This record gives sequence, C-alpha cells and structure tokens, in this order.
Amino acid sequence: MEKERLSKIMASRGICSRREADRYIEQGLVFVNGEKIDVLGAKISPDAEIKLADAGKKQQAKQVTILLNKPIGYVSGQPEDGYKAAVSLISEKSRWKEDRSARKFHPTQLRGIAPAGRLDIDSNGLLVLTQDGRVARRIIGENSSVDKEYLVRVTGPLSEKGLNLLNHGLSLDGKPLKPAKVSWQNEDQLRFILREGKKRQIRRMCEQVGLQVVGLKRIRIGNIVLGNLPSGQWRYLGDHENF
Repeated sequence: MEKERLSKIMASRGICSRREADRYIEQGLVFVNGEKIDVLGAKISPDAEIKLADAGKKQQAKQVTILLNKPIGYVSGQPEDGYKAAVSLISEKSRWKEDRSARKFHPTQLRGIAPAGRLDIDSNGLLVLTQDGRVARRIIGENSSVDKEYLVRVTGPLSEKGLNLLNHGLSLDGKPLKPAKVSWQNEDQLRFILREGKKRQIRRMCEQVGLQVVGLKRIRIGNIVLGNLPSGQWRYLGDHENF
C-alpha cells in the first residue's frame, strides 16, 4: 500500500485541515500507531492509527466559528477595491444580544479566521467565518454535501422550461452544474437550494434564462439557519450545533 502525507490523511479523515495538521505535527502533538511524528512531510500508511494529543484537542476546542448576517457592500474575504471585509464587522459591540453561547469574545479569535464559502459583495445573509478547518472542510470541501439556501428577487419572465433549466440542465464555465432545487417563493422571488458555489452562480444561472437578480439573501447553510440574526450582527456557532 502506497504511503501518503500524514497531513493529507488527517484532513481526509476530518481530524483537522492540512494546515492545522502541519502545525500540530511541528508541535509534536500527532501520534501514528503510538509513535510521535514531528517531521513535516512525513508519509504514513493510509490505514495507520492517528491520534491527536490532548493539547491539540484543547487547541481545537478554543477555535471559534462565527455566524454573521453580512450586509450588502462587504466582501467575504480580503478587503478589495476600497470595500471592507466582512470580518471587520466582528466586535463585542456587534455581537447579537440573544447569542446563547457562553464564550467570551476576544480579538485573538479573529486571528486566522476565514470565510467558509463566499457571499458576493452585492448579496447579504448568512456568512460563516471559522478558525476550524474541520468546519470549513464540511461546508466547502471537495466532497461536501452541505446545501445552501437562498431567497432571490428577480425581474423578467420565467417560463416552465426556464424553471426546469434552473433546476437542472445549465452549465457554467463549460461544466454542467449539479442539480439544484429552484421554486417560486412568491410572485417576484425564487428559492434556490444549491450544493455547489461557483462564483456568482445564481446570478449567472438567472441570466441564462432571461432573469435579472435584484436581491439575493442566503438564509441557510446545512442545518444552520440565519433566523432572526440582525443585519451586521453575529453570534457563535453553538457547541450543540453542526452543519
């Protein structure tokens, strides 16, 4: 059996992200078949037993995942073109007063935090920001099955054929899209449920069937709903919650 990089196997098993695995390995916190491995790039058998030391598990427990109701006008990732990053909204002052988490906010929780899935600058709604590679992998990993739900206000006529194409049959960038679930929410709003997230996917899908998007809001990612979280405010992902 051909050996593979330890960090890659740890990520594939959902233990942590590859970057986090490298950090734990450097710290001497990873044991393979009972033997400490502290050399980056080490390769092991794919069926080897891997254990993360208690100190590593404590580090993981301190990692936070934040749920933000992103307003229009903020970019999901790094600041660009004069626009602010969504993470700049995270502070003690903007924390939702109904957040039930016992965690206390500290600015160090923003260190290494990154969006798990983008939300365009002209879209609003649920954005997940996390320090935890396991969470990111579950949402946007190559084999992720987590769906995302959107409410999309549109203008223009939509035929039954067009609606069917939105559900299945369109392509972007020369590649067929995965089946979606698209239905009318009301007379000017569609509900989209997707299991992929290509750049500006919904807007580009709508353009192909003659629709113009005039409003787009993400209201759910997997089991996590936006709910009553006010625009521009955030809360922690609870210990009992998962995607």
